[in-house]
Amino acid sequence: MESPQGVAGQAESDRWWTNGVFYQIYPRSFSDGNGDGVGDLGGVRERLGYLELLGIDAIWLSPVMRSPMADHGYDVSDPRDIDPLFGDLATMDALIEEAHARRIKVTMDLVPNHTSDQHEWFVAALAAAPGSPERSRYIFRDGKGENGDEPPNNWPSIFGGPAWTRITEADGTPGQWYLHIFAREQPDLNWENPEVAEDLYTTLRFWLSRGVDGFRIDVAHGMAKPEGLPDHDWDLNELMRNDDDDPRFNNPGVHEIHRGIRKVMNEFPGTMAVGEIWVRDNERFGEYIRPDELHLGFNFRLAEAKFSAEQVRAAVDNSLAAVAAVGGTPTWTLSNHDVEREVTRYGGGALGWARARAMTLVEFALPGAVFVYNGAELGLPNVDDLPEDALQDPVWERSGHTERGRDGCRVPLPWQGTEPPFGFTTAESTWLPMPADWAPLTVEAQLEDVRSMLSLYRTAIELRSQRPEFSGDGLDWYGSPPGCLAFRRRGGLICALNATDGPIPLPPGQLLLASAPLVDGALPSNAAAWLI
Repeated sequence: MESPQGVAGQAESDRWWTNGVFYQIYPRSFSDGNGDGVGDLGGVRERLGYLELLGIDAIWLSPVMRSPMADHGYDVSDPRDIDPLFGDLATMDALIEEAHARRIKVTMDLVPNHTSDQHEWFVAALAAAPGSPERSRYIFRDGKGENGDEPPNNWPSIFGGPAWTRITEADGTPGQWYLHIFAREQPDLNWENPEVAEDLYTTLRFWLSRGVDGFRIDVAHGMAKPEGLPDHDWDLNELMRNDDDDPRFNNPGVHEIHRGIRKVMNEFPGTMAVGEIWVRDNERFGEYIRPDELHLGFNFRLAEAKFSAEQVRAAVDNSLAAVAAVGGTPTWTLSNHDVEREVTRYGGGALGWARARAMTLVEFALPGAVFVYNGAELGLPNVDDLPEDALQDPVWERSGHTERGRDGCRVPLPWQGTEPPFGFTTAESTWLPMPADWAPLTVEAQLEDVRSMLSLYRTAIELRSQRPEFSGDGLDWYGSPPGCLAFRRRGGLICALNATDGPIPLPPGQLLLASAPLVDGALPSNAAAWLI
């Protein structure tokens, strides 16, 4: 375990992320400040008062760096600038300053596995010859077969199709192939080239010097590639569902990359990095959050669990075990920009809404860091009936229109009023269409309704931040009826979940908060409660 001074001499007060509530902002969908129908940094600045009222500790901005937007910002053409779609550096600086004035930290997405195909490095690589220094920043290979017209190996892209694209050389002849684990517009960087690491360090210092408090590292289990890029027997190739033996990810060399990142982070006390880590094995997951690597790692077990006491308890136990061996901090999330929204995932309608409320109390009762996806606090469902001509996720095109992609969880937030665009923008339409029946879900409609999802979130976050019963790193399980669970935090908080079809007696204690009204003193079906 770490000393009271924490890692690298950090005081405990600098380690705010260990029990922080992060609010993920998908910038396109949060709030539009300039009236073009797309959310932006100006919109985030205008809504900082709302975030302060919600009570969160930090915002996590999905990519706002300069990008052609082939994958909505995860294809970065300049990592040290803001894309004009979202604003400019002055807007970002103002956002950081104003958020800090409200005691809200600012973290942002970092994409070190790949760049955009319009990044100046890749443009130079295309113009250069095979074996040149320009090409060595990426993973170029000669093709197989006669005339090199077959990909160098059998790796697929996460987004569908092969993970290789053949280029046309400067003289007009068919040339080498380049690797892209994601879209063809996202060529993978060659992390064996020290120039790649040095450029990332420059990017880290650029943003940290401007006051950014940390980073969410995209595909943190990627970057390092196995020697020889061997073929593989592909039984599973789905977005964020790769096996641990997938050669595209989780290669041992990735840990030295994270150690380099951590050394730079340590130059800026009080900053942190959380990694997107899709690794199933707990021992291998824990390696990413050793004291000299990442501060936090996303564990998605709770988001993957069905609404059952058995699956939720297994997800909690697994997540705690994944960090215990290295003295790490657990992380919890129920949704994000890649995952179906929880109201829909738990059954939709009134049932999904009730279960999402219950799981909110379970999530906030757990020790560690919590990540809330924008709109979860409003109880937004997935929008699964978007018209096909509105779909923008590259998964839709790459799959040959067989997979609709992730747009359903990215529809803009409703703020006020009774019809679209619900105060999101002054434009007539939004980048993804908003359902006309969302009027009851607006922030305006929920703020003064004590029974609303937003009120539940506000109350839960406030209690979590102020009550001493939420202290302590561990928890103890209570004996519970079948289909139920209950645990006690070391500080004294008790959380009970009823996933059965009928009411159950509550554990002994004083009721602090419930996700649904009690029924003759009992906890109703599909509900959770906090007691002290």
